[in-house]
Amino acid sequence: MIIEATKKIVENIDLTADEAAQVMDEMMSGEAEQINMASFLTALRMKGETVEEITAFAKCMRKHGLKVPVSGDVLEIVGTGGDEANTINISTAASIVTAAAGYKVAKHGNRSVSSKSGAADCLEALGVKLDLEPEQNERVLEKGNICFMFAQKYHAAMRFVGPVRKGIGLRTVFNILGPLSNPAQANAELMGVYSEELVEPLAHVLNNLGIKRALVVYGQDRLDEISMSAPTTCVEVRDGKFERYVIIPEQFGFKRCQKSELTGGDGIENAKITERIFKGECTDAKADAVILNAGAGIYLMGGASNIAQGVEIARETIRSGKAYETLQNFVRLTNA
Repeated sequence: MIIEATKKIVENIDLTADEAAQVMDEMMSGEAEQINMASFLTALRMKGETVEEITAFAKCMRKHGLKVPVSGDVLEIVGTGGDEANTINISTAASIVTAAAGYKVAKHGNRSVSSKSGAADCLEALGVKLDLEPEQNERVLEKGNICFMFAQKYHAAMRFVGPVRKGIGLRTVFNILGPLSNPAQANAELMGVYSEELVEPLAHVLNNLGIKRALVVYGQDRLDEISMSAPTTCVEVRDGKFERYVIIPEQFGFKRCQKSELTGGDGIENAKITERIFKGECTDAKADAVILNAGAGIYLMGGASNIAQGVEIARETIRSGKAYETLQNFVRLTNA
């Protein structure tokens, strides 16, 4: 099917959902030849992926991956990566703050691909054990409000595609599929993207995947987070309805910073910065970025009537020591 699909795409014809699913099945099962995968992914990148195609790919990836059974509402805070900004691990720290505020967060991520530190690098440096089985993560989430699902383990079929992605050297549809393939089937999501053109389509994909509430964001200084250094374009999804708006740091009481003030280092350095934020020892733009993104997460989970109120809850969660306590508990539970 992959050869036929590539021929169709080269003619600038979109795939049906069924065709897209068949191609992804071939890639995820190891049936597709590497040269054919490379041709397909390159052609698809040139044509541009449709909402229907991305939805079908994501459903297929979910089918091939391990699953963590959960009950109730669960949030993911995640970025596509690819913004090449080398910031601290904002979404990882914001996930812990949101969990500390009382909401379940199932974080799904990997080691660094396009930055110095991926979520896995930072969490490992903090002492979190990465390679937990689904039933272990279910227990950790239940007891500690947060778990981390290591993409290498939960989407092992990606090993067939990994060498091809590396060989092509271009962004492909797989850059956006990771955040759409949460093994805990999170029903709320704060998703940062590396291009403004992706904001609206991915909001529709999340809706197609059954997400109840989502916020897809793009920092206009090319950040895949809610930015502290520029306006952020947002599309909010709520029960099948879509709202597009722009937010700025000043409307939440923050001082706008320079993008360079958000720069971090490798996993070890970012872990140290995260701990200092949680201990109240770091109160600069990096801490503000974590608070702002956590505030949006709390809002999505229904813990606040708007992002501004969520920001105040996030700030108090750090000030009270709950965020640091939640981190320590997370480390302990994963190593139990």
